[in-house]
Amino acid sequence: MLQVSYIRENREKVLERLAVRNFKQPQLVDEILALDEKRRSTQTKLEQVSAEANSAAKKIGELMRSGKKEEAEAVKNQTTTWKNDIKTFGEELAALENEQQQKLFLLPNLPHQSVPKGSTAEENEVVLENGEKPQLPENALPHWELAAKYNLIDFELGVKITGAGFPVYKGKGAKLQRALIAFFLDEAEKAGYDERLLPLLVNEASGFGTGQLPDKEGQMYFVGEDNLFLIPTAEVPMTNLYRDVILKEEELPVKNCGYTPCFRREAGSYGAHVRGLNRLHQFDKVEIVQVAHPEKSYEILEEMSLHVQSLLQKLGLPYRVLRLCGGDMGFTAALTYDMETWSAAQQRWLEVSSVSNVETFQSNRLKLRFRNSEGKNQLAHTLNGSALALPRIVATLLENNQTENGIKIPEVLVPYTKFAYID
Repeated sequence: MLQVSYIRENREKVLERLAVRNFKQPQLVDEILALDEKRRSTQTKLEQVSAEANSAAKKIGELMRSGKKEEAEAVKNQTTTWKNDIKTFGEELAALENEQQQKLFLLPNLPHQSVPKGSTAEENEVVLENGEKPQLPENALPHWELAAKYNLIDFELGVKITGAGFPVYKGKGAKLQRALIAFFLDEAEKAGYDERLLPLLVNEASGFGTGQLPDKEGQMYFVGEDNLFLIPTAEVPMTNLYRDVILKEEELPVKNCGYTPCFRREAGSYGAHVRGLNRLHQFDKVEIVQVAHPEKSYEILEEMSLHVQSLLQKLGLPYRVLRLCGGDMGFTAALTYDMETWSAAQQRWLEVSSVSNVETFQSNRLKLRFRNSEGKNQLAHTLNGSALALPRIVATLLENNQTENGIKIPEVLVPYTKFAYID
């Protein structure tokens, strides 16, 4: 959530950066500023009336002690008006604060200066490309056919049990999932991340804290009776560990990682590009999150990007890094890098990770602060990244490593899978 003080002092810049996102409701900025002016005016009136009432209370005490009861009663009669005014102004202030807050929730984060303007994925900027695209024989199979051929994943059984987008992993397919999760967690630990095992359900306050609510409410599974949401990513519970927390400056950066299943409704998704593992309602992911000093956060973003790239390199997957344009970035992000792997059988790039600097957007909602060197509380920056999401990693591993004799497992995974081939 953007800070009102920043919007008030930087109105033109806010509008200019929101235009980079192709934000469709720029009028919200002036509506928020108008509400803020009313709020501050009402706050001033409330403080003035409260001061008068407090002064009168002292005066009444002094008059009573001096034996001037009639004068004291006259002043006391005026307090009824002040009490009514305090109640009226208090209710008006609360209503204005709530209305302003609801409008602030609708404003996305401001893009970093390096974010290119654009509205679609085609306008994202390719930062780098690494590795050679494998050349497969003409009879190469897409991963959903490989999964059936080697009895790794049963999509139809998942439909029977739950519905589309909930696959059942079997045999070596299940072992490959488990191996990837363990490998990603071990690599995160080597990089200094502290592992957390997190709840899969979060309350409304957690959803608002990290910005999934109200922006992505329609994409989340909701348990109505308990007013809880299934997590769309471990970022939500992991970042909320620090809600209402004041850290010491020397504790920064805080580095956490965690594995969770993730749940996304993905309403409206259909077509060939969502076949097989390309888009699921339930999937496994290892997430990395950092809470950082504002002066270090963009350096840390690059570090997190390199960590994700190192995983792809160790798996032997060709990949590219994209800097997302304003219109393709998530609601909370100031700058996002997407990592995509090349699917040799599908002949297209598949997104496998997003790494984002959210700056103070989440910490302002979370009241996540640190005590700086001057002893003042300051909002921290939060960053998050997929390291990695499994479905499309599995898809490209199966497709790119298929041979006449089976599917070759990357060397780094063999100690985890305990087998070198799927055959």
